[in-house]
Amino acid sequence: MLVYRPSGLSTGRLLLSFLFVAAWDAGSGQVRYSVPEEAKRGTFVGRIAQDLGLELAELVPRLFRIASKRRGDFLEVNLQNGILFVNSRIDREELCGRSAECSIHLEVIVDRPLQVFHVEVEVKDINDNRPVFSTSEQKLSILESQPLDSRFPLEGASDADIGENAVLTYGLSSNEFFTLDIINKKDKGKLPVLVLSKLLDREENPQLRLLLTTTDGGKPELTGSVTLLILVLDANDNAPVFDQTVYEVKMYENSANQTLVIWLNASDADEGINKEVIYSFSSLVPPTVRRKFLINERTGEVRINDAIDFEDSNTYEIHVDVTDKGNPPMVGHCTVLVEILDENDNSPELVVTSLALPVREDAQVGTVISLISVSDRDSGANGQVTCSLTPESPFKLVSTFKNYYSLVLDSVLDRESVANYEVVLTARDGGSPSLSATASVSVEVADVNDNAPAFPQPEYTVFVKENNPPGCHIFTVSARDADAQENALVSYSLVERRVGERALSSYVSVHAESGKVYALQPLDHEELELLQFQVSARDAGVPPLGSNVTLQVFVLDENDNAPALLPPGPGGGPSAVSQVVARSVDAGHVVAKVRAVDADSGYNAWLSYELQPAAGGARSPFRVGLYTGEISTTRALDEADAPRQRLLVLVKDHGEPALTATATVLLSLEDSGQAPKASSRALSGAAGAETALVDVNVYLIFAICAVSSLLVLTLLLYTALRCSAPPSEGACGPGKPRLVCSSAVGSWSYSQERRQRVCSGEGPPKADLMAFSPSLPPCLQPEAEVEEQSIEGDRSIKVGYYFFIFMLCCVNILFYPVFPPQIYFLEYLYLLSKEHTFL
Repeated sequence: MLVYRPSGLSTGRLLLSFLFVAAWDAGSGQVRYSVPEEAKRGTFVGRIAQDLGLELAELVPRLFRIASKRRGDFLEVNLQNGILFVNSRIDREELCGRSAECSIHLEVIVDRPLQVFHVEVEVKDINDNRPVFSTSEQKLSILESQPLDSRFPLEGASDADIGENAVLTYGLSSNEFFTLDIINKKDKGKLPVLVLSKLLDREENPQLRLLLTTTDGGKPELTGSVTLLILVLDANDNAPVFDQTVYEVKMYENSANQTLVIWLNASDADEGINKEVIYSFSSLVPPTVRRKFLINERTGEVRINDAIDFEDSNTYEIHVDVTDKGNPPMVGHCTVLVEILDENDNSPELVVTSLALPVREDAQVGTVISLISVSDRDSGANGQVTCSLTPESPFKLVSTFKNYYSLVLDSVLDRESVANYEVVLTARDGGSPSLSATASVSVEVADVNDNAPAFPQPEYTVFVKENNPPGCHIFTVSARDADAQENALVSYSLVERRVGERALSSYVSVHAESGKVYALQPLDHEELELLQFQVSARDAGVPPLGSNVTLQVFVLDENDNAPALLPPGPGGGPSAVSQVVARSVDAGHVVAKVRAVDADSGYNAWLSYELQPAAGGARSPFRVGLYTGEISTTRALDEADAPRQRLLVLVKDHGEPALTATATVLLSLEDSGQAPKASSRALSGAAGAETALVDVNVYLIFAICAVSSLLVLTLLLYTALRCSAPPSEGACGPGKPRLVCSSAVGSWSYSQERRQRVCSGEGPPKADLMAFSPSLPPCLQPEAEVEEQSIEGDRSIKVGYYFFIFMLCCVNILFYPVFPPQIYFLEYLYLLSKEHTFL
């Protein structure tokens, strides 16, 4: 501690130019300094940055700043060297009055990260105030008959300083009549009293002038004085006397008006009118006290006249005079000390300072949201305040210093769950009954891009008819992002890949904002039956998040392909069938067969055959099988039938509208008598053909039974393999819907799998199995299990498919003697060309 004394006394003050005390308050992280009042501007207080553990280079970047609870910027910090210095005049008496402790509380705040430090600067008192009396002259009227040792209270001086600087000593100028006595009031300083040491004689000394001086305990000492004018009166011998010289009364604040404070009683030894007394407030009582209390001049009752507030003043000193009615009147004196007791009549006060609003939802636990300070004007338990937080929220209160709290984040935030919190702070004192105050803090949660766009389902199935117009809208995808503002703006794009030799973007496109999917060119079912691709949805956050959805676009067949005739043999044309028929054949004999295929699928590829009526309306002895294309006789042929028959067979599919093709069949009829003209080899061939025709029927029946049995076994084997795998749909949704269409030749089943052209061994394709994948919710199965089921299913499908081709080859071998092998070879190649679609 360094103390500087001024060389001259003209300044009238003791200037402490430098006083520094720094200490860490255990457990609270508080820094304490001290500085003398009236210190000059720029006086060094402390190295606050060093004491707080902060580097000088980070003061400006971290927005180092201080806030004072007191009014005025008494202290400031040099951000270049981290020194706390006096910024303006500090008057302790103006700042704290006569309080024993006086300090300036500073809140030091730095950001990045947010930290709050509490600094207290104690303001030390210096002896800068002289003792003063309320008046420059005090008048006393004393009877000349006043007995020795009579006592006359005087108004004491007051000193605005505290401690030793306010300890007063009194002195009286030298005289022969009076001495000075000091009454020590309980915690209220000293009261000077004049004591009569020699009898007065009005004739000799009608009045006396004395000088009362007072000196404080400061260094250097400061003094004050007042003139005592003593008027010597003649008359009454006895003055009224109170029971006590000093009365002490305790009462609670907020007592009602007219409440009795004390009942004073004084007595006078005289008789008659000289014994009658009147009570009144002394001239020493200030106006503020006169407004608070009143006295009954006859009874001596002192009552409350105005509101009594402990927070305004906790003690009142009332000087009461009692005067008799003698001539001259004589006066007695007493002092009433009224101590006011505190009641819990002040609610706590809350001050909330928001520092970090809104709060990002990814803010770390422990982030400081707001600073809260509480206070209560009451004292003792009535002024002890506790702070609490309601309702339950992801925040908590942390006490940083006495009556100072921080609202900090206690758990993780999620804006998508709760976007705003209304936190209610409650401050409650310890009085009985306790009083409370509340303050509401609205904490807004700022969005962070932590949610990717989500589609309602992971996969969609879309059906599009082939030959669609270019640019037509086929589907709309929509994804929702739970975030807000730009984090929720979703844009769509294709996940590019190759479809065969072409890019996916040459087939379809997606609108970036609406999610509408367009077909850029006409789709051809015969070229592309299934187009599977992914659409990506990505938000506009930083960094952006995204997700994909799978679209399965099935191209539905339209009847845009007419039936195509298959050649009857390696040397035949595409539309003419020539055959030699013996006239001796019986009715129902198959003489030829028309074969045709259709590139379409389903009903569009289901062919029927019709025999066009002959010219002139003549009845033809031949007919054609409606679905087989076999031309057979309706009756036995005779000589009346023309030797050359030209038949027109109309091949028609079942599409809307139906498309057709016409096949020409040329039949040459030979008489049975012309057979010997042929070579013996031809005769034997004819006989062999007749025999073979009978054998073919036997083979045909046997082959049909064998193929049917093997087909049933194949289906059972396939069903067993599929059922042996764990169910993948039972727990996820309903079974696959099936559409069954009845027709004249059976039922066509449209299952939701895939589409594959199936050809029989006897002729052109007559049926098309159409399958589509339903958009069912994904099963919650492990990926390994799903992959295993997929492998098992594909393996069973491949086994069944190859077994079917094997059976087809067997049928071809069985029917080799009857039908040309080229027909079966073409059918076999057609099935192999479709294998990639089926598998």
